[in-house]
Amino acid sequence: MRIIRLIYLLLLTIILLAFQPVSALAETSAQTDSPLVIVLDAEGAVAPAMQEYIRRGLDIANRRNADLVILQLDTPGGSIDTMNTIIKTVRDSRIPVVVYVSPRGAMAASAGTMITLAGHAAAMAPETIIGAASPVGGQGEDLGETLRAKEIEALKATVRTLAERRSEEAVALAESAIEEAKAASASEAVEAGLVDFIASDLDDLITQLDGFEVHLADGPRTLETTNATTEVVEASFIEQLLGMLTNPNIVFLLITIGAQAIFIELGSPGGWVAGFIGVVCLALAGYGLGWLPVNWFGIIFLVTSFVLFILDINAPTHGALTAAGIVTFIIGALVLFNSPGTPQFLQVSVPLVILVGLITGAMFGVVVGFGLRAMKTPIRAGRESLIGRTGIATTVFQPMGQVQVGSELWSAEADQGSGKIRKGDRVEVVEVIGLRLKVRKI
Repeated sequence: MRIIRLIYLLLLTIILLAFQPVSALAETSAQTDSPLVIVLDAEGAVAPAMQEYIRRGLDIANRRNADLVILQLDTPGGSIDTMNTIIKTVRDSRIPVVVYVSPRGAMAASAGTMITLAGHAAAMAPETIIGAASPVGGQGEDLGETLRAKEIEALKATVRTLAERRSEEAVALAESAIEEAKAASASEAVEAGLVDFIASDLDDLITQLDGFEVHLADGPRTLETTNATTEVVEASFIEQLLGMLTNPNIVFLLITIGAQAIFIELGSPGGWVAGFIGVVCLALAGYGLGWLPVNWFGIIFLVTSFVLFILDINAPTHGALTAAGIVTFIIGALVLFNSPGTPQFLQVSVPLVILVGLITGAMFGVVVGFGLRAMKTPIRAGRESLIGRTGIATTVFQPMGQVQVGSELWSAEADQGSGKIRKGDRVEVVEVIGLRLKVRKI
C-alpha cells in the first residue's frame, strides 16, 4: 500500500508541475502602464507539442491583454498538417505575433519558413538561416511526381498569401525555397524583404519594433514597445515531455529499455517492476512512433535481436547468438528511422546506435557468462557435494567405521584397495551409498 501511495503522490506532483506555468501567469493580476510582451520559445521539430505550446501561449497573452507576442523559433521543420494549424492559430490572433528566428545558429527550415512568414512581423538573429522548404512524404521519402507537384503548388499559394504585403523579390525567394529547397541567410532574407529585421537579441528586437506597423485581421496597428515588460511562457512538463518524444534518439532509447524490461519480466515472471517500466517506456515510445517516419522492418529486426539474446541466456551457445543479436540490433536501429530520404533531424544518431547495441550485447553477454560459469561450478549442496571432500576416521574400520566430514559424523566403509584405515587417518569420500559413505585412505 505504501508503494501505491507513493505512485499516486508522484502522479499528483507531475500533474501539478504540468499545469504550473499556466497558473503562474493566469493568476498574475498586477497591471502596469508599460506595454506587456509575452515571449514564447519554440524549439525542435514542428510537432503537436509545439502546436499546443503556441496555442496555450497565445491564450495566456489574450487573458493578460498583452500588447505583443514574440515567438522565438528554432526548427528544422516537421509536419505540414501541424504547420498549417500553427499558421492558422497565428493568423487568427488578435494580438500581433512577431516570429523571431533565434538564437545565433538557429534555423527556420522547411515548415519553419512558413511559420516565420505567418507572423505579423518577422525577424532573424545574425548567423541564422531560413528556407529549404521542399515537401517530402510522411516517411521522409521523395514524393511522386504528381503528388509533389500538387504539394509544391499548394505551399507556393500559401506563401503568396502570407507574403502578399512583401516585395516581389521576397515572394520569389520564398517560392524558390519550396520549389528548389533554397535557403537564405539573415542578411539575404532582409535584403529581399522576406523578413523585416535583423536583431542581435530580444531587447534589440523590441527596440526596433517600436513604431512598426503590422496588419491584423481587424486592420493595421502600430506597435509601441518603449519600456516594454517581457514575460516568458515556459513549456509545461507535459509539453516538454511530448516534445522529447518526437526526438528519434529518445524514442529509440525508450524502445530499447522497454523491450529489455518486458523480456526480463517474461523470463522471470512474478515481479512487477520490470514489466511496469517496460509498458511505460513502450507506451511513451508509441507516441513518438506515431509521428516519426518509422520503417517497420526496423521494429522486426529489434524484436529479433532481443529474442536471440534471450535464447542465448536460456540455451547458452557460448555467445554466438549474442553476437548475432548485436548485429541484428544495430541493423534494426539504423533501419528504424534512418531510411533513405529521411531528413537528418528525424534520423537516429549512428554512434548512439552502435554504443547502445554494444552495451546491450555486453549486458546479455555477462548474463550468459554467469550461466556458463554456473554450469562448470562444482555442486555445493546435496549428497553429490560430498564426493571429493576429505575427513578424519573416528574409529578403526573393520571394514566399516565412522568418519567426520566437515562437522558431521557418517557411517562409512573402506573402498577396495584402500588399505586398513585406523582412527585418526585422513580419508577422501569417493562415493555416497544411501546414508553411507565409501572412503579411501589418503
